[in-house]
Amino acid sequence: MPRFLTDQNFNNDIVDGMLAGDPSLDIVRTQDCGLAQTPDEKVLEWAAREGRVLLTHDANTMIGYAYDRVRAGLPLPGVVMVRQTTSVAQAIDELLILIGAGTDDDFTDQVRYIPMGP
Repeated sequence: MPRFLTDQNFNNDIVDGMLAGDPSLDIVRTQDCGLAQTPDEKVLEWAAREGRVLLTHDANTMIGYAYDRVRAGLPLPGVVMVRQTTSVAQAIDELLILIGAGTDDDFTDQVRYIPMGP
């Protein structure tokens, strides 16, 4: 099962709901790892070193840095971009489906989007 890191501004209500739905999830927050106020590139570097998929709401910069890592051949355990307009309940449901249906390899070098679909 993938391990996760949440970006600094990721909604903690989503994290709480994910853990309520699956207490076995391994999720840490950037704030808990000494990464608060850390530049995006360094957050992605840390996530790669620790083998953690990043959960983020940051479509403005984080996604571009993730794609830059892939283009450069640098490791990327994955990024899941949860759109700000997604309700907490929908984000929890779709994240748990994505995690439950996927393997680590399904996230590697990928950016996934919530909500899923077109």
